[in-house]
Amino acid sequence: MEYRLLIDMEVIETLQALRPALRQRLLRHFRRIQEFPSARSDYREKDSTGRILHVSVVEKFAVFYWEDFADRHVKIMSLKPADRT
Repeated sequence: MEYRLLIDMEVIETLQALRPALRQRLLRHFRRIQEFPSARSDYREKDSTGRILHVSVVEKFAVFYWEDFADRHVKIMSLKPADRT
């Protein structure tokens, strides 16, 4: 069973401001995360509530996501410049 991909609105707004080619590469990476979330994680961090977020670095960005195994969701929570993580 495949994971459902959910993307935070702020991430979508960030994507819209990027060049189309970069946006497409990031979206392809999001799909790879969706296919097998734990395999794309470069490291983990805790959010303000203590929940573990996976972080995947791609291009010059860090993608913060949460794997909700019970609901089979991958939730992309934020997209930040990689040097600021």
